[in-house]
Amino acid sequence: MPLLLLNLDNTLLDRAGSFRAWGEWFLAEIGAPPADIDWLVSLDADGLTDRWDLADAIRDRYALRIPAIDLVDELRAGVVAYTRLDPLVACALRIADDAGWMPVVVTNGTVQYQEAKIRNTGLDRYVADWVISEEAGVSKPNPRIFALAAQRARMPLRGGWVVGDSPESDIGGAAAVGLPSVWLHRGRSWSDTRFAPTRIVDSLIAAVSVVLGG
Repeated sequence: MPLLLLNLDNTLLDRAGSFRAWGEWFLAEIGAPPADIDWLVSLDADGLTDRWDLADAIRDRYALRIPAIDLVDELRAGVVAYTRLDPLVACALRIADDAGWMPVVVTNGTVQYQEAKIRNTGLDRYVADWVISEEAGVSKPNPRIFALAAQRARMPLRGGWVVGDSPESDIGGAAAVGLPSVWLHRGRSWSDTRFAPTRIVDSLIAAVSVVLGG
């Protein structure tokens, strides 16, 4: 049973959409202009901006008195609260499982919030296991986290595929561990010259189709 190693945010779950939905709610709550959502989404940078830096920027822009630690908690918990599992993604995972593949989530992030997304959305019913960088003590693209995922699943890495939206963490990680990969482009063009995905697609459903097609 080969491994299907899957990224979490913006691959299995629409993290960008969840953050935007939370941001629209938050801006309405503090009485900020709705158009500021574009500023907030840009500053968030797909979650790559440090949460403390993002919280400080929000507090400064709107002169908020809320403690930074409370706003950081809201930034993290808010995204979790707005995260939903696309039924088509669930269906694709079920098809992969029925075809003999073992879906395993490999994600960077904190255990508290990444695991909350997996469990609260019901994604845990469609994957065999998950490995989160905080708990693993190593982050993508380090090959060790993929090896740990294979150990957890008690399956060899050989024959597996990596699917994700991050050029560095997912596709770079796949290259480092010697596995084929599928990149979810999300409207972007591939530009990295150090490595390249095996295939480029626009959705998780298309990625599973590629993997099943060999």
